[in-house]
Amino acid sequence: MRRILVDVNVLLDAMLERQPHANAAASIWTAVETRRAAGLVPAHGVTTLFYFFARARGAEAARRGIGHLLTVFDVAAVNQVVLQRALTLGWADFEDAVCAAAAESAGCDLIVTRDAAGFRSSPVHTVDPAAALALLDQESGPGRVSEPRRAAYATRPRTRPSELRGRRLRSPRP
Repeated sequence: MRRILVDVNVLLDAMLERQPHANAAASIWTAVETRRAAGLVPAHGVTTLFYFFARARGAEAARRGIGHLLTVFDVAAVNQVVLQRALTLGWADFEDAVCAAAAESAGCDLIVTRDAAGFRSSPVHTVDPAAALALLDQESGPGRVSEPRRAAYATRPRTRPSELRGRRLRSPRP
């Protein structure tokens, strides 16, 4: 099953039913909800989503919306390693660089965004929602559910789950 990081713009399209992008965004959401893909949202994007959702629909609706989002999507960590990696990308748009670094660290196969130009030199392949849906349909067929598989998340880029076996993990610094 593909691991996809869904950019804030696509999630806002789905949550706020922003036309003309709402249908494709809702289909991405459905693909994650039905486990045709493992969906992630970058940690820093959750606060942005809350802000825009609250502005459009009120704080209580934003709490419910984010609560539902967190039952469907996993969160790609944004920590010191991810932020340092984002800095090394040298992009003008630091938020996009953080998304790309978070996707890379979380082992994502794709970043789904409507801002492909912002991710030109991304370490993770970037596609728009329509292309992502076509890839998912090609792999599992429209409406079919793939076998669910949850990959372990590593806090450092390029650490494989097999490398973690039998190793004592240090707790994070206070």
